Amino acid sequence: MTRITMTVTETAELIGVHRNTVYNLVREGQIPYVRVRDRILFHRDVIEAWLRGETVHAKQA
Repeated sequence: MTRITMTVTETAELIGVHRNTVYNLVREGQIPYVRVRDRILFHRDVIEAWLRGETVHAKQA
């Protein structure tokens, strides 16, 4: 079974950037994410849509 959420490191690997770049994208509001307590998580299907250039909106918890 595939998890529907990804960590910063997993997201960085998926989009082909360094994890610091993912943190920068989060800080600048350029990538959709959710915050669960102290963790920043990404929905795999939302990130894949974001990569295709589709407009996506992820709610923060």
